[in-house]
Amino acid sequence: MEKAVSLINDIVWSPVLVVLLVGAGLYFSVRTRFVQVRRLGLMVRSLFAPAQTDKSGKKKGISSFEAFTVALSGRVGTGNIVGVATAIAMGGPGAVFWMWIIAFFGASTAFVESTLAQIYNFPHNTGLRGGPACYIEKGLKCKWLAIVFAVLTILGYGLLLTTVQSNGVTNALGNSFNVPPLACGLGLAFVLALVIIGGIKSIARVASIVTPFMALGYILLTIVVVISHWDMVPSVFNAIFTGALGIKPVAGGILGSTIMMGVKRGIFSNEAGQGGGAIVSASASVSHPAKQGLAQAFSVYVDTLLICTGTALMIMCSGTYNIFDARTGEMLVASAPELGANYVGFTQAAVDSVLSGFGGAFVSTALVFFVFTTLMAYYFYGESSIMYMFQGRPRGETIAIWCFRAGILAMTVFGALKEANVIWQMGDIGVGITAWINVIALLLLCPQAIRALKDFEREK
Repeated sequence: MEKAVSLINDIVWSPVLVVLLVGAGLYFSVRTRFVQVRRLGLMVRSLFAPAQTDKSGKKKGISSFEAFTVALSGRVGTGNIVGVATAIAMGGPGAVFWMWIIAFFGASTAFVESTLAQIYNFPHNTGLRGGPACYIEKGLKCKWLAIVFAVLTILGYGLLLTTVQSNGVTNALGNSFNVPPLACGLGLAFVLALVIIGGIKSIARVASIVTPFMALGYILLTIVVVISHWDMVPSVFNAIFTGALGIKPVAGGILGSTIMMGVKRGIFSNEAGQGGGAIVSASASVSHPAKQGLAQAFSVYVDTLLICTGTALMIMCSGTYNIFDARTGEMLVASAPELGANYVGFTQAAVDSVLSGFGGAFVSTALVFFVFTTLMAYYFYGESSIMYMFQGRPRGETIAIWCFRAGILAMTVFGALKEANVIWQMGDIGVGITAWINVIALLLLCPQAIRALKDFEREK
């Protein structure tokens, strides 16, 4: 099975996709005149735009801030802790630089996809719904491809990426508290079931409370750890920049892995271009489509430039990492040989270097929150895709949603029991297949998002 998964992963994640994602982000940045820089202040203000109401005073959908937190829930997960550690292990410190690059350009991609999602959303009895499937069908007039995207979203997020999240938290809890994998998977699935049965309002309510709290708490801890190793900060940044360009001998030998791992882990974490954030954006009830585009662009910054960077600096300042050759598995740099390839252990040991005995417990607790909220977002992506596919057929929709609920809960348990390497590759496939379709659609429909931005800026 592992060889087959690896082969599919190599096909999906060919260098062409990397060039496509980075190139699309650059193109959108130029077309929007670098909206992710020009309108940074407006991005923050857009988070707090009130939800629009109907004549009876009932909200048409979730608020901009709720959409931001649900989307951020999907972005912030194991990728911010385990994924960053994996990027450093397989790509060296230079991989962090490429995560920054994909986040900067990815912010413009997030703006375009979220704005388009607002333009092409549709009303549902649970509120507004939509996403890439809608703008592919209505904007590109290609319903069959829209159906394919919806199906891939259900499979990719509901099945593949779910396993990655539960696997990461299981490893962390096993390291810290010796929790059996089965018990961890069942516990996570049980709590998830309590929330997702309540639908989008329940998900949005939990996300708007838990997500800001967990993100702020994690960022504060990273600041404490980095300040404690302040003398290492200059050399860490030097390693990041020289490694990114392959200047150092070891980094130069794995430069291809450095770029690939940085881009893959960056995209896995911030989701820009995959379409997940667009699905949430479609459910926001705002006065102008560009407002939600700006809010979601900011969520990419929070995910990668704040949380992922915090994890990377903790690990590298503490020296709690090893670097491997991705093809042979040979250990090239042994900064912490006792950790081996225990990726979540990199982060745990970094916290322990300052707060002895606290690292494992804190990182495990953080991962539980990160994974739980991410799984809520993944469920929402799949549920919205089902609602798109079954428009006008409520009975079929209800049956499909309950089947999907059973599937995502089962895969949560399955992921807790499988070996990490296969799980990560399955997750990469899930990310890649949705990104291929979505980014091509965004390139074709970009002019509509640009017009929306110009219209919004005229109003301002």
